[in-house]
Amino acid sequence: MNSHWVPGNRITLLENGEGYYPRVFDSIRSAEREVLLETFILFDDKVGRELRQALLDASSRGVEVQVLVDGWGSPNLGPSFMQALHAAGVQLRSFEPAQRLFGARINMLRRMHRKLVVVDGQRAFVGGINYSADHLADFGPLAKQDYAVEIEGPLVGQIQAFCRAGLIAPQPARHLWLQRWREHHSRGDVLNSPDDASTAAAEAGMRAAFVTRDNQANRSDIERHYRAAVRSASSRVLIANAYFFPGYRLLRDLRRAARRGVQVDLVLQGRPDLPLAQRASELLYRHLMRAGVKVHLYSERPLHAKVAVVDDRWATVGSSNLDPTSLSLNLEANVVVRDGGFATHLREQIEHLMQQSCEQVHLPTPGLLQSAWISVRTFFVYHAMRHFTAWARRSPDAAPRVVLMRADPE
Repeated sequence: MNSHWVPGNRITLLENGEGYYPRVFDSIRSAEREVLLETFILFDDKVGRELRQALLDASSRGVEVQVLVDGWGSPNLGPSFMQALHAAGVQLRSFEPAQRLFGARINMLRRMHRKLVVVDGQRAFVGGINYSADHLADFGPLAKQDYAVEIEGPLVGQIQAFCRAGLIAPQPARHLWLQRWREHHSRGDVLNSPDDASTAAAEAGMRAAFVTRDNQANRSDIERHYRAAVRSASSRVLIANAYFFPGYRLLRDLRRAARRGVQVDLVLQGRPDLPLAQRASELLYRHLMRAGVKVHLYSERPLHAKVAVVDDRWATVGSSNLDPTSLSLNLEANVVVRDGGFATHLREQIEHLMQQSCEQVHLPTPGLLQSAWISVRTFFVYHAMRHFTAWARRSPDAAPRVVLMRADPE
């Protein structure tokens, strides 16, 4: 696994836009040297415009500002939104700009799904929260439930090097990012080299790893971290994930954990924003529940979370769902934390959702013919979806494009 465990970090859990946006925007407003930002979705709404103003203010102070958005997730940033950014010197790039056929977008595969921010090499944010008003409670009943983390400490250097490789010099192979970080860190750069006092204080911090997946060198790293944690579980596995349709090996690990007496709880969408994704997940319920896995549906609002806790000592927060697109196609980024305090806090937040807004799934026992039909249907649908992603990785134009966005209309 291409991940490097780093001790001495301070990591804070942030919940929904109310917890996330003020911390990110305040950090950008206080930036002195550099802001690196990657996001799947950036909309021209009240959240997107507040982010734009923070970026403009930073650039006007001489801060280098680099932004990467996904062309599918952020297809409608018009000239009026981008012109001021370009005029201020903000470098705005698009990953795989949306291609259209008769007005419909057609290049939906292999998206840049990461949500990352690094400010001055001192503070980073990683999670699943985009820049759109539907991550705020005042959006209404369709406001999304999601999480991110704020990071201070040596792990920020890894995230900074990774973002620089993709934003400032997007062509080099993604597997070089760790080498770049190590070279950068060894030089004693002022952005990443704390003084002796802060180094000593950091030793008491959290141990964490920055884990990514791409379609080149790191195709299964996030899934491997999940699997290793589940296999080592002794008492509890708690996963809250928006789109749940993992590979066979992770499903097997979850079933085996439940059968050896581990309490395995899945918190999944009960009020889906993509009904088709929920119907795919439902095909797996009976298979998991027969082994003792408990499935809980969160129905207060659309669940957008991608988090997990194992034994109150291992936790992850990030952008990766446990479905074919995130595990086999998209570019994703998670932080994995080995810290009892952080893991316990995240577990308590998820359990609060379970107690207040979840309903446990109970399925009736099917008859013989119905059971056979369910098994056949699940087998063919499951393998069709898994093989589809393998085909998609081999489709033409596998090398992604990162292009500067223009402020003038095409």
